[in-house]
Amino acid sequence: MKLHVLVVVLSLYSLGHASTVMAQDGTLFCSKLFATGNPEYPPYLWRDPENPKQLIGANAEIFSMISERLGIPIEVVYVGPWSRAQQEVRSGRIDLLAGAFLTMARIQYMDYVYPAFLDTTSVVWTRKEANVDYQRREDLIDQQGITVINNSFGQDFDHFAENNLIISTVPTLKQAFKMLNLGRVDYLLYEKNPALAYIREWGVADQAKVVGPPVSSEGLYLTISHKSSCNNGALRGRLAKITRDLVMDGSTQQALQKGLAMWQESATQ
Repeated sequence: MKLHVLVVVLSLYSLGHASTVMAQDGTLFCSKLFATGNPEYPPYLWRDPENPKQLIGANAEIFSMISERLGIPIEVVYVGPWSRAQQEVRSGRIDLLAGAFLTMARIQYMDYVYPAFLDTTSVVWTRKEANVDYQRREDLIDQQGITVINNSFGQDFDHFAENNLIISTVPTLKQAFKMLNLGRVDYLLYEKNPALAYIREWGVADQAKVVGPPVSSEGLYLTISHKSSCNNGALRGRLAKITRDLVMDGSTQQALQKGLAMWQESATQ
């Protein structure tokens, strides 16, 4: 059997290093991948209290399953806030984003792996005892809403809200829920699962409820930097098949439930 000499090409990161292995025919084999994401996004991702350089949560659990089926280690690391995480992937210093919405700006520097591995919905929250009649977005006209600064609910709803709704903004979700519970606003707009994770931590889950249908729904995708040395068609194809299989067999939803339980447990410690 003819032996091929392998040349190891190292891509150094600020957090460690990933590597690709190149055969004589020029084929690249990826021996390790680094991923990152939004570190303030429970139950999807947050920093591991026992190892702050790592991210844990539902998305990290899904990437662990992807790694096992792919046969390539994937390390989900903390690189800084969400804006920094995106920049690290844009530059190619990090290979993957562990959960990103599809936007025209992002497809300029990342490849999206289909399908989305989870969906995240933005919903209308009200006080438990409130009687907010919401079945369609027009029902929110003339009511006072609140959300977090720079929050988005998709281009279509954002455009409608800008032209028709009265929505105040505050720096944090905790402040928004406080305003809601004090009766200073009629409703709060926010993503369902992150809000649920936080209000469970704060012990106020019995003070708020979700009403009506979601105002929007966005998919969370695995993405690969255009500048990652590991990015090629063969890898993207394998990732797409694995992701589809995990979605179809319910593994991603199981990971979401585990992420919720993990966050609740960490919040009580």
